[in-house]
Amino acid sequence: MATELQEIQITEAKPLLPGQDPAKDAAIAAAILLDQGQEYDVETPYGTLHVTIHGSPKGNRPAILTYHDIGLNHKTCFNSLFKFEDMLEITKNFVVCHIDAPGQQEGAASFPPGYQYPSMEQLCEMLPCVLQYFNFRTIIGVGVGAGAYILAKFARYSPDLVEGLVLLNIDPNAKGWMDWAASKITGLTSSLSDVILGHLFSQEDISNNSELINTYRQHMTEGITLTNVELYWNSYNSRRDLEIDRVGAGTLKCPVMLVVGDQAPHEDSVVECNAKLDPTQTSFLKMADAGGQPQISQPGKLTEAFKYFVQGMGYMPSAGMTRLSRSRTTSLSGASVDGSRSRSRTLSQGSDAGQLTASPSHTMEVSC
Repeated sequence: MATELQEIQITEAKPLLPGQDPAKDAAIAAAILLDQGQEYDVETPYGTLHVTIHGSPKGNRPAILTYHDIGLNHKTCFNSLFKFEDMLEITKNFVVCHIDAPGQQEGAASFPPGYQYPSMEQLCEMLPCVLQYFNFRTIIGVGVGAGAYILAKFARYSPDLVEGLVLLNIDPNAKGWMDWAASKITGLTSSLSDVILGHLFSQEDISNNSELINTYRQHMTEGITLTNVELYWNSYNSRRDLEIDRVGAGTLKCPVMLVVGDQAPHEDSVVECNAKLDPTQTSFLKMADAGGQPQISQPGKLTEAFKYFVQGMGYMPSAGMTRLSRSRTTSLSGASVDGSRSRSRTLSQGSDAGQLTASPSHTMEVSC
């Protein structure tokens, strides 16, 4: 008996990109590039947060909320990524909320002597005030270093408010005695700005990219108040273990994309974090030629990965993605041989154009 085939139409559950008008899209892109954002000071129980908003809420979609690392603010940490041309395809469809840690924004006044800077736990507890202030129902968090730690802790405490996390250079562990002793010795022989540059960038960056390093050194000495930076640094160095685990109360319940540059200072810590997360919910992106700050050095590659990540959450139709992103979706989003998604996805970005291969260790290699 012959079986009749019927054509069915599949509708995107959460369409992101409508039918595109090139002229309209160009106008939107220009507007976003020129948009300096609307700045706010949000009061919280532990002090004031400086917040910059780009765009407006889009229906029930989450806000993209960013949190920067030590020695940076939202501009120096994220402008390279969020001003990147291809990123506009995403950001024009979401409201973007950039948070500056207390005292880290441009032009911030120095805190008075004896000021008690918020702990990492308290910085995390300040975030619900931001969501309430702007009436955000949920967020997709994008954090780097200390900011990644804060957003991961927030996702643990408030899982219903976090739909997804993109975490760069995250260290889930408290600082041990050996680390503490090493940092004390380094502090005796190096300036604070040099210590923080060593936290932010790889040794290759520091040795071979003097223009980049000098730019960020100048920012730390002129763009923000170094005494305020030191308070944020000390707070981060006093952090506790995130106590995340693959199962039970310690698991992160949302999709997570971990990102680190090859040979970055925090490569081992991110690998360890990956081992502690639910493999069915976690993607691991290890980027070649990215140094210590992939969002600064490789915004194009990170944008492609972010598109894939958002698409996997149901907000990006494949029609709005590039050929490379579609190939990743086809190759990486399917089930494993036995029909279950039983392991994490690891994307290793090479610097040369190549092909998609699977290594014996079940690591998916993506070259672009």
